Parts: sequence; C-alpha cells; structure tokens
Amino acid sequence: MRKPLVVALCALAFAGAGATPAVASAPTPTGADTTTGTAPATLTDLVDGVAGTAADALSGLTAPREGAVTFAGTVSLSNCSGSVVRMPGSADDDPALVLTNGHCLESGFPAPGQVLVDRASSRTFGLLNASGSKVATLRADRLVYATMTDTDAAIYRLGTTYAQIKSAYGIDALKLSGTRPAAGTAISVVSGYWKRVYNCSVDGFAYRMKEGNWTWKDSVRYTSACNTIGGTSGSPVVDGATGQVVAVNNTGNEDGERCTVNNPCEVDENGQVTVRQGINYAQQTYLFPACFGVDNKLDLSASGCVIPKP
Repeated sequence: MRKPLVVALCALAFAGAGATPAVASAPTPTGADTTTGTAPATLTDLVDGVAGTAADALSGLTAPREGAVTFAGTVSLSNCSGSVVRMPGSADDDPALVLTNGHCLESGFPAPGQVLVDRASSRTFGLLNASGSKVATLRADRLVYATMTDTDAAIYRLGTTYAQIKSAYGIDALKLSGTRPAAGTAISVVSGYWKRVYNCSVDGFAYRMKEGNWTWKDSVRYTSACNTIGGTSGSPVVDGATGQVVAVNNTGNEDGERCTVNNPCEVDENGQVTVRQGINYAQQTYLFPACFGVDNKLDLSASGCVIPKP
C-alpha cells in the first residue's frame, strides 16, 4: 500500500520547491492528522518513497489536460488522497461523504478482521477545484465506516451538505457507481495529494490479493500505464465513459516480493500465487451504495449490503 512519501523530499530538494510530501498505497501508521500533511518517518514510508522518482513527483504538480478528467471533487488528506462522493440515491441536502482507504485512517491501520463503524472524527480535507487548486477545508464529524478486510476503504461524513459545497465552491461530488466495472474499461486514477491524474485501463481482477496480514477480494488490476506512487492512496478510480467512481486506489507491488507489505500478490481460486512487480491495484466500490439509505445513513442490515460487518 502506498502512504506518505519520503521521495517527495528528494524531489523537492532537486527542484527547490516548497510543496509537502505525499502518501502512497502501502499500509503504514498514519499518525496524527494535520492540514499540512507531514510524512511519517516509518520504515514502510521509506520503502514507499523509493517507488517514485523525482520526475514523477514534479510531474504531479501540473494541471490535467483540457477535456480530461479533472480534480474537481477530489480532496487531499494529511497522508493520502480521497474524494467527496455521493451514492446513487443521495440527496443534495444530505451530509456529504468522503471516500479514501482504510489504511489512511489517522488512527492507524485496522487489524485484519476489524471493521470500524460510526466513530467520532474531526478530520480535515482539502477540497480541490478542476485545476487542482485548494478552495476549502472540509471537516468530518464522523468516521462512518472503515476496514482493511476484504477491501481497503474508509468513508467519512462531513458536517457540510452537497448543496452547501456546491453553493459555496461550485463543485459537485463524484457519484459512486453501483455497477461492477468490466475488464478493458478506460479509467483515471485522480490523486488529490499529488494533483496528478493517471490514465490507463482495467487489466483484470485478482480473485484474492494478499499483502502482509491483509487479504482483499476481487481487486482491480491496472494496466502498466497507471504507475501510481506514494501519495495516491485513496484516490478515486473514475470510469472514463461515465465519470463515476468504480474503485479506490490502494496498492502496488514495488520490489517483486511475494505477499509482503508494499508487495501484494494475487491468489487465484486454486491457491496459485502470482507476483506482478510494478503493477498497481484498487479496491472496487460498487458494493457500498446498497449499504447507504436515506440521509446517507449507513445500514449494514439493508438488503443487498454485503460489505464486511463488525
């Protein structure tokens, strides 16, 4: 998984720039949340940092091309990327939701089998406009749901409605698709932390993916063009045709190791293990809409809700 990047420090040293370091898609303790985003000095972060080059980091500071997927509705966290999302049935006056990875929690990684529901939170998020400029600081009032079991996702509830965000900043939330993506789908991974958009396609799916002590189901595997780096954890994966979020970016195999932290492996139905060095992955999100009802309230007992439960 990829969390706050030490490579950013190297890139900024070369460039003489003053931007803050980013987060990748590997599991590492996140530490206290801050609006400035200081990179944790952990071993995993150091390993993560090697994954990106200075050129990668600097290229992430540019705006997207005209007509491409933009940053509108994405957010930057202290240690990850994320996005303001709405369910297919969400109303404009519902409290807005923010989607990121479970391993991006300010409290550290959920243990295997652990599911966190309805926890107090005051976490802040930097809301970006289409060009990637920060236009506001949004604040959560609850951590609605988080886990690293079967998937790697966290959903926060803001103290602000979709309508209030639209009125104040002219920004719409990204819609979460309730449909499983297909292989070959053109996608964009939009990192609010790096202000970088990666474009590629869904290469296929991993029946099971193991990384350290965690196991995920039906993970999205990217084609090689989405060479995501540290800081991209929690980025929305956007379907190029519909503009809807179909997954949340979370990890990649950096060193060719087998099933270790920062080096996930794929496991098929027969237990055969495949290692794909340099390939990156996301966790599907189409199961979440069935678990949210009126007023964007989580209902784990709802018909069709099959995400992990406490």
